[in-house]
Amino acid sequence: MSGVPASPDPGGRPGTDARATRSLQGLSTELTARVSQLLQAMRSVGSGLELHSTLDRICETAAELTGARYAAIGVVPEDGEGIADLIFHGAAEGTARRIGRLPDGHTGLLGSLIHDPEPVRLANVTDDPRSCGFPEHHPRMRSFLGVPIRVQGEIFGNLYLAEKRGGGPFDDDDLNMVRVLATEAGIAIGNARLYEAAQQREHWIDGSVAVTTALLSGGDAEDALQVVAEQARRLSRSAAGIVLLPAEEGGLEIAAVASERPPKALGVVIPPESELVAELLGGRPVFVENATTDPRMLTGLARDYGPMMMLPLQSDDRLLGALVTPRARDGRPFTEAERTLAAQFASQAALALMMAEAQRDRERLAVYEDRDRIARDLHDLVIQRLFATGMMLESAQRRSVVPEVREGVAKAVDELDVTIQEIRTAVFALQQGPAEVPSGLRTRVLREINMAAVPLGFKPGHRFVGPVDTMVGELTAKNLIAALREALSNAFRHSGASRIDVVVDATVPLPDGQQGVRLTVADDGVGIADGGRRSGLRNLRRRAESLGGDSWYGPGIGEDGSGTTVVWQAPYVPRVGLH
Repeated sequence: MSGVPASPDPGGRPGTDARATRSLQGLSTELTARVSQLLQAMRSVGSGLELHSTLDRICETAAELTGARYAAIGVVPEDGEGIADLIFHGAAEGTARRIGRLPDGHTGLLGSLIHDPEPVRLANVTDDPRSCGFPEHHPRMRSFLGVPIRVQGEIFGNLYLAEKRGGGPFDDDDLNMVRVLATEAGIAIGNARLYEAAQQREHWIDGSVAVTTALLSGGDAEDALQVVAEQARRLSRSAAGIVLLPAEEGGLEIAAVASERPPKALGVVIPPESELVAELLGGRPVFVENATTDPRMLTGLARDYGPMMMLPLQSDDRLLGALVTPRARDGRPFTEAERTLAAQFASQAALALMMAEAQRDRERLAVYEDRDRIARDLHDLVIQRLFATGMMLESAQRRSVVPEVREGVAKAVDELDVTIQEIRTAVFALQQGPAEVPSGLRTRVLREINMAAVPLGFKPGHRFVGPVDTMVGELTAKNLIAALREALSNAFRHSGASRIDVVVDATVPLPDGQQGVRLTVADDGVGIADGGRRSGLRNLRRRAESLGGDSWYGPGIGEDGSGTTVVWQAPYVPRVGLH
């Protein structure tokens, strides 16, 4: 090319092509000398599929390639404003902690690179008018080189290099080498993002399968909602998973909470006046950037969270409730991919909930049909035979001349009459539908006691104190019945008791000043063995704590304190917020 004469440029300036030719020749010579190092760097950059480790390798490789002491990649968020994440190389962890808050990229030199993604090379960064200076404890930096990284034509972020070893500035060769590396980095980042997206989709699909399997394998509705909440929290990497259901008085009620801390929000109702409730009941998802500052969070969920997704649980135009996944106050925002996957998970969970509900309805119908058959058999066969047997005994009694025989037969007839009355009571109970069952807490406690009497072989004693039916709210009453069932079951299976006393006291002052109800179940059995299983007792405590109450156990009512006394208490109506 040295023999090619220079031709004038369009502006009439001769020698432009010649200068370009000499520049390309010089660049080619330098690149030839460093091509092995560059190719090795490109292989290193593209050797993995995990995104964060890929970014770490890019920083380390760029620093080695250019002789820079420090390197960093500022990842631009989806909206293109600021820096969503900063991966750095060269600064020790202790130095990073002392610096504190990382740059957000909205202002200064880093911000200008985001808004104008063109390479920047500076001999001394502090001389540039766009520089905002360095915070305290920041390492000393002079030379600077910044190059944009593009992934599939879009800006992913910027690669920053600073403080070239030897004290000199970054030269043209450094710039060109980093440009080539940035191109390869864009390809590697694109592959890592595709792999990460595929992994993320796979995890959400596995979570949906787990929810569907758990819901269709049986269990009550509360357990089903808890499964949805726990899976949503795990998959979205959130601080909590919350399921809301429509409340009787309007609005949405917190029905299940999954979080690392004990849930204390069950039963809290978000009023229908809330803008959030209106959106969710309309079947529209709500994405909150920062719950701490969003004014819509003033009435409803607690405001100690950051980004939050609120998704309707909807299937076939039927709204079952809503799913909420909040992240910590300083948590990263949800990406568009995460929002899409979470919405799909909510739809799948809603469908699984409907299928589980339909399955429970079929099972319940089968139980009712079986109960009807049993009631008919008891009425048509058993009672008639008992009645005929009683008549035969009465006839034999009249013909007998032995007083002892007459007395014994009379007692047998009386026992048959009592048995017939008990069977008729059982037939009546079997023929009652769910709408005919009284809803008072006192009635439900008595029903549990009567049901427990069959396996126990005796009927537990009972006592009620205070306005049990009028003061205790439905949520607390429902959990008290579950606690009573658990306590009676434990007494039957483990205690070997001959006496059980049940007390429901609705006049109990709680430690936080609220009024509450206390359930006490005491027996005279063998007590709790050292090292024995206590899962049932832990379940009782968790159920009480979820309502703002407590549960404990102590000595029983047998001689010398043998047996066990289980105490469970909770406020009439939970009034605590979400923590």
